[in-house]
Amino acid sequence: MKSKKIVPFNKLSRRILIIKKKSKSIVLCHGCFDVLHFGHLRHFQEAKKYADFLIVTITPDHFVNKGDDRPIFSQNHRAELLCGLEVIDYIGINEWSSAVETIKLIKPNYFAKGSEYEEIGQTVNPLFELEKKALHEIGGEMLFTYEETSSSSEIVEKIKKL
Repeated sequence: MKSKKIVPFNKLSRRILIIKKKSKSIVLCHGCFDVLHFGHLRHFQEAKKYADFLIVTITPDHFVNKGDDRPIFSQNHRAELLCGLEVIDYIGINEWSSAVETIKLIKPNYFAKGSEYEEIGQTVNPLFELEKKALHEIGGEMLFTYEETSSSSEIVEKIKKL
């Protein structure tokens, strides 16, 4: 499926320039989003309240390290599924193992993560500290959402046990 929402990074950077020239704000959400659930939707909806544009980037297949047979859905299928969510303005398939380079390229006003990332020492992704550092370097602000959460990995494990 082709969608105007899924944008390669070389074109995404051009769209970002247009957005910023219009003095519009951007919030970036980044993750695997392998098994989409209500927690993801609520996270996106809450993040979008803080900016004019919500950009979601996904981890490419070869960098997903959530266990055997993951991701369940390919990066293209994950991007296509996200297209169906009205709250998202643009979707990019990341080219790197973390959001560090993406943050440097997009220079979002906000980088949004779920509340599970807020506790120091309990971060879900060890690369998160590098992402926060990149965000600080470009003058962006960290944003945590406090919506009810769920876990794709826990959902997958429950299904495997059936």
